[in-house]
Parts: sequence; C-alpha cells; structure tokens
Amino acid sequence: MANGSIHMFELAVKQGQPTLVPPAEETMKGLYFLSNLDQNIAVIVRTIYCFKSEERGNEDAVQVIKDALSKVLVHYYPLAGRLTISPEMKLIVDCTGEGAVFVEAEADCKLEDLGDITRPDPITLGKLVYDIPGAKNILEIPPLVAQVTKFKCGGFVLGLCMNHCMFDGIGAMEFVNSWGETARGLKLKVPPFMDRSILKARNPPKLEFPHHEYAEIEDISSTTELYKEEMLYKSFCFDSEKLEHLRKKALEDGNLEKCTTFEALSAYVWKARSKALNMKQDQQTKLLFAVDGRSRFEPPIPEGYFGNAIVLTNSLCKAGELVDNPFSFTVKLVQEAVKMVTDGYMRSAIDYFEATRARPSLTATLLITTWSRLSFHTTDFGWGEPVLSGPVVLPEKEVILFLSHGKERKSINVLLGLPAPAMKTFEQLMQI
Repeated sequence: MANGSIHMFELAVKQGQPTLVPPAEETMKGLYFLSNLDQNIAVIVRTIYCFKSEERGNEDAVQVIKDALSKVLVHYYPLAGRLTISPEMKLIVDCTGEGAVFVEAEADCKLEDLGDITRPDPITLGKLVYDIPGAKNILEIPPLVAQVTKFKCGGFVLGLCMNHCMFDGIGAMEFVNSWGETARGLKLKVPPFMDRSILKARNPPKLEFPHHEYAEIEDISSTTELYKEEMLYKSFCFDSEKLEHLRKKALEDGNLEKCTTFEALSAYVWKARSKALNMKQDQQTKLLFAVDGRSRFEPPIPEGYFGNAIVLTNSLCKAGELVDNPFSFTVKLVQEAVKMVTDGYMRSAIDYFEATRARPSLTATLLITTWSRLSFHTTDFGWGEPVLSGPVVLPEKEVILFLSHGKERKSINVLLGLPAPAMKTFEQLMQI
C-alpha cells in the first residue's frame, strides 16, 4: 500500500538558457490588487505534466507550448508581471508585461524510466522544473516559470513553478487548461474574471468569528524537534472499497447521521498522524484544510475567478481526545469545521488578516490540501491528456496532499512526509 522504495535511478537533464515569454499583444500595465486570501498563501507550487502520444512526437512541443503561452498571457497578463510590496506592505503584482520565464530542456532517458511519480520526489522530479538561481525570497521569483523537457521516447514533461498567491487549485487548473485550449487553436472555455477587489476587506474590519487557524500552540510533544530528523515521503492509496469502509466505520456507532469520503479520510489521517508522532495526551493539535468559498460567498464568486477563493477552516483538539475517542468523534470535528465556513466567516477571515497581518501557525498542526477534485488529467496541448501528473514536492512538511488516482478517479492517493520513526507507525495504522 505504501510506496517507500528508494529511487536509485538518477535522472540527467540538460537545461537550456531561460528566456522570457511576454504576452503576444499589449496588455494593461500598472499595479494589480491581490486580496487578503491571496496574501496568506504566497508559496511556490511545483507540478509536472507528462505527455506522450503514439501519433505525434515531441519535435514541436517546445514551440507549440511557448507560442500558446504568449497568447494565453494576453488574458492572464498579471502572470507576465512581477511581485512587489504595496505601500500598505502587502503583496501586489506590478504588471510590467516582461513575461513568464521559459526553459527548454532534454533528458537522457525515456519517460517510463522516471518510474512511479505518485509521490513527491524533489531530487528526481525537481530536475523537471526550473528554479530561479539565487532567489532569496518570492519577490525574486516570477509568478510563472515553465520548463519543457523532451525525452528520448518522444514524450515530454511540462514542469511548472507557480506562486499560490496568483490562484488556488481551481484557478490554476483553469489557467493551464486555457493554455492547452490556446495551443489547440480553441477559444477559452472559461475566460478569467480578473477583478479581485470583490474580496476586499471591509472598512473598518469586522472580526465576527474566532480564527483559531492563526492560534499558536505550545509544542509540549517536541514535534518541531522530531521534524528535524530524516524525512520519509510516501503515498498511500485508498481505493473506493477502503474509502467506503472508512465512511461506514464513522457511522457504525450511530453518533453521526451522514459522512462524506473527505470527512472520513481527513479524520482518519489526522488521528493516525497524531498517534504516529507520539503526541502527549494534553498536546493541543490543530487540523487545517481549505474550503472552496466560490459558492459559499454571497453573492457567489463569478465563474473563472482568477485568484484564491479558498478559506482555511480549522479544528482544535487535545491529541488524547483524538486517540481515545471513537472514530466518529474526530469525523464530527471535521464536519463542524466544514459547516463553519459561511459568507460571514470568510469575510471575517479576510478582515482578520487586514487587522492583524497574522499567518496561520503550523506548530502541532496538520494541513490537508485536497487536489482530488482538480482536473489535472484534462489538460491537453495537442498530445492528448497527460499520462501522469502531480506535485514535485509538498509545500510544507506539515502538509498532507489528497490526489485522485486511477482511470476512474475514484481512488485517492494520500501523500505525506514524516520523520522516519513516525512513518513506520503511520504505515502500520494505514493497514485497513
């Protein structure tokens, strides 16, 4: 069930000189507003898409993808700009039009030689994305960096480094799919809605809810020290049978009327991780996960919103309560965290950042990021859908990623990193 084999294969990639791809036409210049929901997640997300077609080789892959990027940047022009700091000391985009960074590369092997990419592998997969040399902070990294790596078998990989402050998962997929549509000469199915001021903070800010996502927790279990040890990254596949088993397990004692797959799986990994890290009974532990606010805002966020419309919700609990209580107890905590996300709560979260400039604390915390509903598999630049796609590395060591898996997309791969001793325990707890 776990994928923990040591990857002995050494990938050699020859990268060309980076070039800039500006928008194909003149675009708006000046400063572009980022909302408070964008400010909170300014991290670089690295993903790869592997393409191989029986009918079409990779000879023109670089040119096709580069030309399409230039055209799609006319619609998504802030991605051709650079991040800077506003007079209010917040992130803002300076729409300079200078362009996205683009790198052409060649690998000395076939795509199949990459092996299993269903778990993050920063050493091997990291060679398929381009990192800006010497960048000391996110202001020195352009919002979009792309690398196309051609393989000997006629396949190729598109590796992307994108700043999360530019869009959430749904927005990112809409952009990548629009890029693919442009490459195939099609009109954009979902043109971007650019105005982020619809999520501006209120003046004065109204803090109407407690926001425990920012709460600092005392680390009485020394988990921070534990995380300095060697980290192991593994993936655990939950097929539809296992997911249904978890759902039934949550309902068996009659304390809950219903339960979703996400609620059951989130509760299960939160409980298992707390056990694996050997948290003390009195250790406060926090669960954070993002909820898509698009339909929860009043009025709902317009289709194609180019930005972050996700809000972090949370649950706080003592580790002893998680471990000692029936499974339904943890599931109920997750359900309450989901229910908490209303228009009022989200507006309060936006205003909380305005008033405090606080960042969510990750001490003794598990942050779950769900990519299982994102349409990674539908991206098509003219070579068909990707044969494989996924993250290069987890954005933070406290993050667990849910990814859809298999042809039917009904299985979920749970990706995480844990210190070696904790991973051994976690693996045992995953045997269901």
